[in-house]
Amino acid sequence: MEAESQTREQKYAADLTSIKEAEARIRPFINKTPILSSDALDALSGKRLFFKSELFQRGGAYKFRGACNAVFSLDDDQASKGVLTHSSGNHAAAVALAAKLRGVPSYIVMPKNAPQRKVENVKQYGGQIMFCEPNLPSRESTAAKVMQETGAVLVHPFNDGRVISGQGTITLELLEQAPNIDTIIAPISGGGLISGVTLAAKAIKPAIRILAAEPIGANDAALSKAAGKLIALQEINTVADGLRGMLGSLTWPVVRDFVDDVITVEDSEIIEAMKLCYENLKVAVEPSGAIGLAVALSNGFKNHPAWKDSTNIGIVLSGGNVDLSVYGIHPKDDE
Repeated sequence: MEAESQTREQKYAADLTSIKEAEARIRPFINKTPILSSDALDALSGKRLFFKSELFQRGGAYKFRGACNAVFSLDDDQASKGVLTHSSGNHAAAVALAAKLRGVPSYIVMPKNAPQRKVENVKQYGGQIMFCEPNLPSRESTAAKVMQETGAVLVHPFNDGRVISGQGTITLELLEQAPNIDTIIAPISGGGLISGVTLAAKAIKPAIRILAAEPIGANDAALSKAAGKLIALQEINTVADGLRGMLGSLTWPVVRDFVDDVITVEDSEIIEAMKLCYENLKVAVEPSGAIGLAVALSNGFKNHPAWKDSTNIGIVLSGGNVDLSVYGIHPKDDE
């Protein structure tokens, strides 16, 4: 049994034990987010939908779970030098907030085209922002320079076992709140969220189905899953700014081995799902957060014979840091 556990830990960045340890570590700091439902959305999908509402998480997104676990995993000497990350938004704010709670500095590298709402969130939590060009080499080189100058500990947005374990705590709550769920749909980008969710879910309910939701304009995970190897995109074009990353060395093995399928949707479907969330759940969800509903309503899911027996579906609404007017959604005041 011990040899089997060691093999598992070497193969994957997290497991149910590390996820439960993360849950105990971050419990004093996180919000246990509610499950929302809608008869109208159930009727549209022909399924029962259970929305895990991580937009109500501290910082406005699920990212706080992983960032909090990573920051509070550090010993005092490591933490004293501060923490560092590179992110387009929600992870940046999450690291800044976790660092503020721990009382240590945070250094945040953000692309200069990051959404203003997300930049303001980082500033609100006391993060020291360094802007870079909107590409991965610039993000990584800027972060490396800051690390050398400050000695801060890098908290990678997704390719970090501590972060993956923190994100997996979503599943622990979800399956406690809605134990009859047979399928989970979660967004995929770098893969930290889907990896944590999947490793916890498959350990607790091995027969559960895990579907990753991805924009067709950033479909590296779908292509990689189909090819059985990592595929890098030359161009990414999607309204979902939080889903423009690519899978990492720690997240790809989990997607390859345990995620049942990656389903892609158009940006127009994502924006429609945002609108439906606002109208039926009364919540403002960012594109990255609404994509799970877009998949549940898509022909690629509804008409696929493999998912006809998926009747109780958990959907991760991953974040709510959004300016709805940017997407042509103009909420009306109640008359």
